[in-house]
Amino acid sequence: MIVSTPPGADVGLTAAEFAAVAAILHRESRISLSEAKASLVHGRLARRLRHCGLQDFGAYLRLVEKDEAERAAMISALTTNHTHFFREKHHFDHLRDTVLPELRAKAARGEAVRLWSAGCSSGEEPYSIAMTLAGSDTAEAAWLRGDVRLLATDLSEAMVTATRRRTYAALAADQVPLPYRACWLQSEGSNVRMADQLAGLITARQLNLFEPWPFQRRFDVIFCRNVMIYFDADARRELEQRLVDQLHPGGHLYIGHSERLSQPASEAMSCCGQTIYRKKD
Repeated sequence: MIVSTPPGADVGLTAAEFAAVAAILHRESRISLSEAKASLVHGRLARRLRHCGLQDFGAYLRLVEKDEAERAAMISALTTNHTHFFREKHHFDHLRDTVLPELRAKAARGEAVRLWSAGCSSGEEPYSIAMTLAGSDTAEAAWLRGDVRLLATDLSEAMVTATRRRTYAALAADQVPLPYRACWLQSEGSNVRMADQLAGLITARQLNLFEPWPFQRRFDVIFCRNVMIYFDADARRELEQRLVDQLHPGGHLYIGHSERLSQPASEAMSCCGQTIYRKKD
């Protein structure tokens, strides 16, 4: 009896194939892959081989080079990362206690308020921001009826779709403070769904951070956390400077727990908390 081998089963990834994958990823997104990531690349892309019905990585690489949709799927597979609600809680405490009064005052003057979650993954970060802005009851959230908008962007279209879907496993809600949970999460069987009012605040879009940005306004707040760790030093400096330039004077930038601003971006910012920066006036 002859047993056929499923596509992609137990296929090895050679050093040359890993280098080719890394080159494509860097070319398309500026993300740098070290050789230590070879097993991760193998595991994630082996699933893509099976999905495409291919037997080896050489065939897959040839497909990726000519097929834009599969190239995007490859990048998405390699850039989808762990996240959860209210990750790095001190950022949301600072947003609530220090920045929120400034944003509310700005909205009360009839001015636009703009926030950006850059690298939003599946949406837990922007919805954590939205709940922090909205507070623990609908009356407290009334100020959001002004010109207040929260942009959520990610390189992966799948992550943008998940953000728009706004439905999460009920266990994920354990990370949400109870007052927010009671007000803004709706139970749907084994899932929870974000309230319409929060979803209406958020615009989710696909965006490559190293392509031209289509923004017409500067931002009051930017969250770009655990994103820059995936870039080399030159790419980090470029992105940091662009983020700083995109902030209003007095605006706040939140970055990941293992990230630090480098020069020249750091010269325009004041550190006002753990991985929290305020743009100088």
